[in-house]
Order: sequence, then C-alpha cells, then structure tokens
Amino acid sequence: MSTDVQPVANPKWMVWVGWIISMLPAAMLLFSGSMKFMSSPELSQGFRDLGWDEKLAFALGIVEISCTVIYLIPPTAVLGAILVTGYMGGAIATHVRVGEPFYIQAALGVAFWAGLWLRDCRLRALLPFRSV
Repeated sequence: MSTDVQPVANPKWMVWVGWIISMLPAAMLLFSGSMKFMSSPELSQGFRDLGWDEKLAFALGIVEISCTVIYLIPPTAVLGAILVTGYMGGAIATHVRVGEPFYIQAALGVAFWAGLWLRDCRLRALLPFRSV
C-alpha cells in the first residue's frame, strides 16, 4: 500500500472560484503595498498610530507586494501563501498591540488559503475535508 498523496480531480468551477477568491485579497494587498510608496499625511498618521516609524513604509510596501506577487504565480503560490500568512501575522500582532480590531487581517489570510485550496488539487489532496 502506497502512502503517496494522490491528487484529486480539479473541476473547472473550483479553479475559477479559487482564482476569484484569490484575487480579492491579492488586490487589497497590492493596493495597500502601493499606498506605502506614497508619502501622504494619512500614511504618516497611520504609522504613528500603530507605533511604526514612517521610514519603514517603503520597505513594508516592497515586502507586501513581493509576497502577493509570489502568491499569484501558480508554481510559487504555496510559498506565497506562507509568506502572506507571516505578513498577516505581523499585521495582526501590530493591531492587537495597539488595541485595534484585527478581523480584516485574519480574514485576508483565510481568503488567501481558501482560494489556493480551491484552485490547487495537490493542496486539496494534502488537506482534505473529511466527514466524521
């Protein structure tokens, strides 16, 4: 008996729904990352409110966009999802530290993995939903 994980069928509707679910949080992170390149008073105030130095905005924007692009390239999507999860973990920790709600950051992380799970049959084979 083999213990290899066998990929299951990948229905077209799952792939399409997976890409739609993947694109929504990806667009939000790409927008958020690009806004970190703008030197606006709102950005400065937001960083001060979170306790971050405004000088870090550019570097965080690069990291945010890079992780998202890696996620959107199919061969590197799992690595991208892991990197985005780490980035979202940092965002959640920052918001918890200042006493702000963090449900948007948590939902984005879940949406990234849900979209990838729907569009990648290898991930579904590795992490199947099973009835009890």
